[in-house]
Amino acid sequence: MVHPPPIHRRQALQAGLLGSGLLTLPDLLRHRAHAANSIAPRAKSCVFIFLFGGPSHIDLWDMKPFAPLEIRGEFQSISTNVPGVTLCEHLPHLAQQMDKVCLLRSMTHRMNVHGPACSEIYSGRPYFGPPVTDQATPQDWPSISALVNRYGHSAAGLPTSVVLPWYAQFVGQDKRIAGQTGGRMGEEFNPFLVEGDPTKPDFRVHGLELPGDMTTRRLQDRRQLLEQMDRRPQLSRRMNDHYSAAFHTLERAEAAGAFDLQREPRAVREKFGWTKFGQSLVATRRLVEAGVPLVTVNWADDFGADKVSPHWDTHHDNFRKLRDNLCPPFDIAFAAFLQDLDDRGLLDTTLIVVSGEFGRTPRVGLITQNGMTEATGRDHWPHAFTVLLAGGGVHGGRIYGATNNTGGFVADNPVTPADLSATILTHLGIDPHREYHDQFQRIPQQLSEGLVIEGL
Repeated sequence: MVHPPPIHRRQALQAGLLGSGLLTLPDLLRHRAHAANSIAPRAKSCVFIFLFGGPSHIDLWDMKPFAPLEIRGEFQSISTNVPGVTLCEHLPHLAQQMDKVCLLRSMTHRMNVHGPACSEIYSGRPYFGPPVTDQATPQDWPSISALVNRYGHSAAGLPTSVVLPWYAQFVGQDKRIAGQTGGRMGEEFNPFLVEGDPTKPDFRVHGLELPGDMTTRRLQDRRQLLEQMDRRPQLSRRMNDHYSAAFHTLERAEAAGAFDLQREPRAVREKFGWTKFGQSLVATRRLVEAGVPLVTVNWADDFGADKVSPHWDTHHDNFRKLRDNLCPPFDIAFAAFLQDLDDRGLLDTTLIVVSGEFGRTPRVGLITQNGMTEATGRDHWPHAFTVLLAGGGVHGGRIYGATNNTGGFVADNPVTPADLSATILTHLGIDPHREYHDQFQRIPQQLSEGLVIEGL
């Protein structure tokens, strides 16, 4: 028997019917049989914020004020609204929200190359090969966002896993950074990508808006026509399931306005800051409100293309770039995001995770991987760094784990990317020990090999 080719999500969601009567809707065929793959969830949603490039933990949230100058750096620490917990002086807004945040200071792995290190954080798996490229390959481990897309459950009928405002990618490279999609599990399980600049007035989510002459009623009429025309036994069940999911998603997205930032009051948007990151968090809150289980926010710069030190990758001018370009937009937007979720009663049910792929060297100017690191910069350092956790039952105002007196190595309660992935999956009601088929090695693989972080 010749089986029909698989129907991919990006072939099935576009707002209308072509002359043949078949839908073409981009990026959204949801698998409907999620409930059987789930365990009782601890949280309704998770927001994973990825600070692409690797923020300097020792300059921001694990400062060492009594270390020598070449270790502690130029910044001073400030008090927060939690006695005994301090932060960098350039995070004053976050300092007033620290009662909501747990600083997990004992994150650790061994990969000091961007792409493979990103893959380890995105997927929760040690990189599969030698660290010779930053770019995605078909052998990549599936990202947590792809795992949730396949095995999660969205009661709202909206996408199960959303990524915005882009797949992280280095300037000048033709492929996204490693580990962000379905990889060896299959690209058909890629999360739903919301791509673009949310600061622009014409920002729209392509494929989730109807053409100008297409009303909801006309879309429903075409759905009925399609059901009448498509009687092929081999295709009918699969296609009807996919088209039903696609139609339902369009209807739910339009009704909820989950992707429409224009419905958000301008005064609210301004609190987050008029940056790509800030407006991405506004969109994220709307998605959480609408019931999307996992939203991944990849940091996107507003300050041009620096090929040597892009984003949080501060190989030169570490302190100037943190002070002027990076800390202010993050501080304003993330603090506003925490407060906004709390005000709306969403923080208790939303686990928030903030991480980069690694930290930075304890000693300023030390070269560990990139020979272009200058005396004013910090190089890559995966041996110890900080992850911020909030909401979803996490107790705020606390510090979990510790590094030594130089911030270079974990001294207490080490946490791996695998442990972080197991914690996220468990919060979303997905068994981290469930198995999927590895198309690369052709063997079953667990979703995660980590342990849920206890004591949060």
